[in-house]
Amino acid sequence: MKKFVAEFVGTAVLVIFGCGSAVAANTLLGQNDVTTPLGFSTLLIAFAFGLSIVAMAYSIGNVSGCHINPAVSLAMFITRKMDAKDFVGYIISQFLGAIGGAGILVALFGSNESLGSNGYGANSALGIESGTAFLVEMILTFVFITAILGVTSKVENNAVAGLVIGLSLVLVHIFGIPFTGTSVNPARSLGPALLTGGEALKQVWVFLLAPLAGSALAACFYLFVREKENNA
Repeated sequence: MKKFVAEFVGTAVLVIFGCGSAVAANTLLGQNDVTTPLGFSTLLIAFAFGLSIVAMAYSIGNVSGCHINPAVSLAMFITRKMDAKDFVGYIISQFLGAIGGAGILVALFGSNESLGSNGYGANSALGIESGTAFLVEMILTFVFITAILGVTSKVENNAVAGLVIGLSLVLVHIFGIPFTGTSVNPARSLGPALLTGGEALKQVWVFLLAPLAGSALAACFYLFVREKENNA
């Protein structure tokens, strides 16, 4: 039970600080007709998400492994690093945590109009369509999950794993924010979308399916590489 509670809290923290920082940064930088380069706000948001992962990794990592992302749990399940019972429990905890985190953002900001939801079309800085959004999210998640599987595959990496994973999340956010706002995490996307509604909820299917597809590809790639390594 402790690991499920840890996943709930960790995912809530990710949404609160990651999505919350996105809302706060865009609000502050947009006030008083201040023109700010997109790259500046992108860095702020990217590091907010990455540092949230680092903080949680060294807080709850020894309890649950700090997945706080259904895509991570799927990869761990495919690579046989967790059983079906824990997988289901983690997924439920993560989605509930994300919804709870989004609820806290509504209370803090006093509105559900903007909660850092992902999107495409008019909701994308680059105006990309759903197909491109799906591909981008698959690629971003593939890179992120591959980094996680790689760094956690050796015990000697335990001390730096949280930092590596956090910086990997910063990396994919820097590239992905102009496209979709960067999801790579179905729970992180569903929580804000549910409470925002409208177009965010209509478009959330991309950010549920694409990260899971990217995760499955990364897990298969990891298993393939490890098999080759063991046969070498």
